[in-house]
Amino acid sequence: MASAPQSLPLFYNDLAPLNLRDHANWKARAADKASWMIGQHAIPLTVEEFPQAARHFPIIFASGENPVPLALMGLNEGINVFVDAEGNVAPNTYVPAYARRYPFLLAKLTPDTTDLSLCFDASTNLLGDFEDGEPLFAGEEPSEATRNVLQFCEQFEQAGQRTQAFVEELTKHDLLMDGEAAIQQTGVEQPFVYRGFQMVNQEKLRDMRGDVLRGWAQSGLLPLVYAHVFSLDLMSVIFGKQVEQGVGPTPPLPAF
Repeated sequence: MASAPQSLPLFYNDLAPLNLRDHANWKARAADKASWMIGQHAIPLTVEEFPQAARHFPIIFASGENPVPLALMGLNEGINVFVDAEGNVAPNTYVPAYARRYPFLLAKLTPDTTDLSLCFDASTNLLGDFEDGEPLFAGEEPSEATRNVLQFCEQFEQAGQRTQAFVEELTKHDLLMDGEAAIQQTGVEQPFVYRGFQMVNQEKLRDMRGDVLRGWAQSGLLPLVYAHVFSLDLMSVIFGKQVEQGVGPTPPLPAF
């Protein structure tokens, strides 16, 4: 049997490929909690999610050579103000597709292949040889539930490619800059300053050539840029939630 991929993405502890031989009688239980999101303050986003996500939390870009978009669900590592310590998600909160696909994902089983196989986190308690739950296989074929999961994961991968193209367009025009957010708390003299992320440089955006901006408007890219820009105002909202919940830093200079 092919081995699982070696590098593990966020949330996943031990990947294994789903297959008929080992999992013919397995079932999937519905999750009433999202324990994998506990304490995860930044979760990857695809561009299709920007309009919905921007209503709930800031959209930032990771620092470094791979500036993927992130939904900022807390301003400090280990803090997610939308998911409590038991894994309960706050009502009416948008959950990124990256988190909704768990415990499944598509992955390469060997480094030298281009094919992606449906895998799952082998450490999860959502899949197993249970009496209850949705069967993963119907006879020798994937069940309807498994086919739906596969379709969702395939759509996520396609959205990931479009997201990469979006980020490449931003970097091509040198629009990403190191971000900084200073939040003043009542009764505290020094502001809380957050760094360690990237954001669109609005001065450069205003100076972009008109033909480029028209092309972005026609392709739908420009509204995505502004969804990111407008969402940054929610930094103070997330900070306020941390204060209400009694979590987060007390010194004046926290960092991501």
